Amino acid sequence: MAKKGKRYNGINEHVDRLQLYTIDEAVSLVKKTGSAKFDETVDLASRLGIDARQADQNIRGIVALPHGTGKSVRVVVFAQGDLARQAEEAGADFVGTDDLVDKIVDGWLDFDATIATPDLMRNIMPKLGRVLGPRGLMPNAKAGTVTTDVAETIRDIKAGQIEYRAERSSGIVHVPIGKVSFEEESIKQNLNVVMSALVAARPSVVKGRYIRSVAISATMGAGIRIDPQQFA
Repeated sequence: MAKKGKRYNGINEHVDRLQLYTIDEAVSLVKKTGSAKFDETVDLASRLGIDARQADQNIRGIVALPHGTGKSVRVVVFAQGDLARQAEEAGADFVGTDDLVDKIVDGWLDFDATIATPDLMRNIMPKLGRVLGPRGLMPNAKAGTVTTDVAETIRDIKAGQIEYRAERSSGIVHVPIGKVSFEEESIKQNLNVVMSALVAARPSVVKGRYIRSVAISATMGAGIRIDPQQFA
């Protein structure tokens, strides 16, 4: 087995893998363990007591982080005519129709979010479903990214709106909730907003414990477990 580096071992000295931390303790620790030479992303992972393979338990939605993600988001918009003009004026990074579809099919994926007007979905789905779907980039009505209100959706995404969805195989939701450079209070507020959204999205058919586990980590840091009862 390969030896762990000094930095990894130093991180582990701060984190007790068996302990369930309070939100305040976990956020303080994630800032200590995010010691790489770049501004690491703070990620949240929550395992839900659902069977995400069932349609009525496949949790997916959007939530606006009050302090954003700390990342500059590149937005692609599939629109034409007046809606294309609105998208450009609202700050979309790339706007187009068939030309944009062909560019993505050819391997271009230099973007973070996609929006499409309803009338163009029939053009997008056949060609891009297998490309964008597995990457979580396919426009989706549930996530609010199939819409005629392109300008408002662009502004929301760039301001910190993120999409969450449970993995079909595990029921785990992974989302970014900021950067280690954020103030602790900002990370906590982003964390609580996401967890509140997950609690509100609980399917009515789910019985028993719903929030099974919660953990946060910096990009290069150790996972820090949070007591899930704080979100019950």
